Amino acid sequence: MLAAALVLAALAAALHVVIFVLEAVLFTRPDVHARFGTRPEDVAAVRPWALNQGFYNLFLAVGATVGVVLAATGEEQVGLALVLLACGSMLAAAGVLVATDRRMARAAVTQGLVPLLAVGLSVAALAG
Repeated sequence: MLAAALVLAALAAALHVVIFVLEAVLFTRPDVHARFGTRPEDVAAVRPWALNQGFYNLFLAVGATVGVVLAATGEEQVGLALVLLACGSMLAAAGVLVATDRRMARAAVTQGLVPLLAVGLSVAALAG
């Protein structure tokens, strides 16, 4: 269980690094901001929010990664606690995304499925 939880947490972290790049680095590109449902005339107004959200996703990825490293190197409980915090936050954010805009259901599944699995397996590893 532990190994699978850590692999999934690492994958969730990698995905959130990609999301960081999209939101914080590449957001002004038409193909990128359109992916987030932002009209070209709104990019300048939305850009600061996207930048902030991008860093939020990066920090979650860092937390999950630190948790994976700690759990894999003998600090299992502390590492899994960080994995649960980071991946649980990723999962909660996916829930908020779909709850506020049903059209974003596919994005919410993309953002939340792997963290959901990481959370479930982390809980099982801790209980086991």
